[in-house]
Amino acid sequence: MSRETEPRRMGLTIHSRRADDWRRRDRCGTFYGVRQLARTGKDGADMTFQRVLILEDNLIIAMEAEEILHLVGIQQVEIASNLEQAVNAIHSEHYDFAMLDVNLGESTSFGFARLLMERGISFGFVTGYSDTLDFPADLRHVPLLNKPFDEQSMRLFVESLAGGSPLAM
Repeated sequence: MSRETEPRRMGLTIHSRRADDWRRRDRCGTFYGVRQLARTGKDGADMTFQRVLILEDNLIIAMEAEEILHLVGIQQVEIASNLEQAVNAIHSEHYDFAMLDVNLGESTSFGFARLLMERGISFGFVTGYSDTLDFPADLRHVPLLNKPFDEQSMRLFVESLAGGSPLAM
């Protein structure tokens, strides 16, 4: 359930939200539902991406990604700002997929990406690099979302992680 928080500051409206009822307010103030991203499981049943981990050391970029993920229908988004937080998160929670910034200050997310592969968690890289040629050979096939990104590019990125499944209505 969304609830507007007063006061409005600098023209922004702050909304609190519950993961099971994410709604968006358009410019006229009308709430409307957001479609869910779905994928098909091995048994042919539809599955919905509900929980995503973002590994991003820049809080502004992480918050922008979180907002856009909600707009494309993702239920819950958690942000890890470093490798330690990300490793702890996947050891304690289940995630449908992860978005990984490649450069995390003095380290990269490549080792964490391999841990996700071992655990069977889908992931993609979010980076300013235009391709994966400089990535380790075993990670060049991973979906890539270029910064800066918008809702359309995020939707395509998430659909690629879902095996190309279109949005569920």
